[in-house]
Amino acid sequence: MVPNYTISEKAQHFLDLEDQFGAHNYHPLPVVLTRGEGVHVWDVDGKRYYDFLSGYSAVNQGHCHPAIVAALVEQASRLTLTSRAFYSDLLGEYSAYITRYFGYDRVLPVNSGVEAVETALKLARRWGYAVKGIAENQAKIIVCAENFHGRTLNVVSFSTDPVARRGFGPYMPGYEVIPFNDLPALARALQDPAVAGFLVEPIQGEAGVKVPDEGYLSTAKQYCTDANVLFLADEIQTGLARTGKMLACDHENVRPDILILGKALSGGMLPVSAVLADDAVMLTIKPGEHGSTYGGNPLACKVAIAALEVLRNERMADNAREMGELLRQGLRDIDSPYIRIVRGKGLLNAIEIGHDNPDAAWDLCLALKENGLLAKPTHGDKIRFAPPLTITAAQINDCVGIIRQSLEALS
Repeated sequence: MVPNYTISEKAQHFLDLEDQFGAHNYHPLPVVLTRGEGVHVWDVDGKRYYDFLSGYSAVNQGHCHPAIVAALVEQASRLTLTSRAFYSDLLGEYSAYITRYFGYDRVLPVNSGVEAVETALKLARRWGYAVKGIAENQAKIIVCAENFHGRTLNVVSFSTDPVARRGFGPYMPGYEVIPFNDLPALARALQDPAVAGFLVEPIQGEAGVKVPDEGYLSTAKQYCTDANVLFLADEIQTGLARTGKMLACDHENVRPDILILGKALSGGMLPVSAVLADDAVMLTIKPGEHGSTYGGNPLACKVAIAALEVLRNERMADNAREMGELLRQGLRDIDSPYIRIVRGKGLLNAIEIGHDNPDAAWDLCLALKENGLLAKPTHGDKIRFAPPLTITAAQINDCVGIIRQSLEALS
């Protein structure tokens, strides 16, 4: 049984404002946050929580990391936006920095994650026509079932989530959906000469942190190379040290033809995303054929450089690997009958709840909130555990204790 909880008058005020004036397109936990630092956030009543969602992995560096805040404040007082009608003194610096950081010829800077996905899909189609020689308007992109790449009309066209897709048709053609982690299905789909790209999450986050079999990514990349098809890696959630490597693809030494980054690229400060590729792909798009008013703005460039420096200088990938192993072992050691599966890589983890109550995962998250830890269910029975990468062993052990205590609410 979920413990009783009350919402203060102060918190209820903010809940009522959102309910009355905001679109009802989210179903948040009933907690109103006002401050964050490191792995913690505080609500409007002063209660402290461990953040085990990290803004869906946007806050890898921890809340309000001082080095990133300093970069933001310094640049915000100088110049924030020029549009791409003019050069700025930071876009070239940032472009050189991030392309060397990840080993690509060029970057196309944009803002949100789904904008980066859309950009990558346009690049793949354009490359398919200009380089591979696919007949006009016939290019196809292979995607995986249970994917999550955003919620634009184009992206929901190839979603298999009925909640994200239903009622938004007609849908964009040109996509073939195959099962995730299924190499024979990929091999069959790649036989079509009209295929320009294969878009994949190295680990499916929204689907419940589904980790593919060892060798899946490297074999899939080889299949794509053999078929003259681009391998597009959506590392928006899995990248930037989250899984114990700078990129999740690095676990299998896979270099995507198109790399898609976002979320933690700004450390949670503002929307920053990027698409990286080599000349043969990137230079197929000419001036005027794609753009973004805020893409590559000076503020974003300054913040992104600082965010990437923090990840590397503070060895956050190493900490994610070590703390992830500790967290998963701690969850297994709880030995709860209500935890059916523990899975993950680095500090991108999830549990599947086994319970007769279909709302058990939501109820557990309410209990976790009462005990000082914030997490959120996905797809009904799954809960992601993805704290900031600054978390310590002592904090992990404390959080495992909170999870153990909270599971009693399901009895």
